[in-house]
Amino acid sequence: MNTNTMAIMLVVEDEEPIQELIKEYLAPLKIEIHQAFSGEEGVEKYKELMRKGKKPDIVIMDLKLPGIDGVEATKKILAIDPDAKVYGFTAYFGTEWAKELEKAGAKGVIARPVGFDGFRDIIKDILKKES
Repeated sequence: MNTNTMAIMLVVEDEEPIQELIKEYLAPLKIEIHQAFSGEEGVEKYKELMRKGKKPDIVIMDLKLPGIDGVEATKKILAIDPDAKVYGFTAYFGTEWAKELEKAGAKGVIARPVGFDGFRDIIKDILKKES
């Protein structure tokens, strides 16, 4: 994990209400959350955070994004940083598209139907394993 005590997360999600819910539900975990609203922005934000010495410990990637989708954005992030920890968080869980995300190098896909409490627990476990 990064040298700061706080985990750093990049959330690539085009829907603002979902971004806000993620922030709200993850607040108890004291994670530094950065937001991107498109695949391209996600890739740029990842590069920028790395330059600032704030490499994300985890990237949450939606599949359906304006411009390049989550699969392409994941490939581009992994081309910059092969150690990036990308996880899908999508309603398209269990589809061919979600499988493409894993083939692209995502560590896993979290099903949107787990709800935000379930999402928080999963993130907590992932960060515990990474530390």
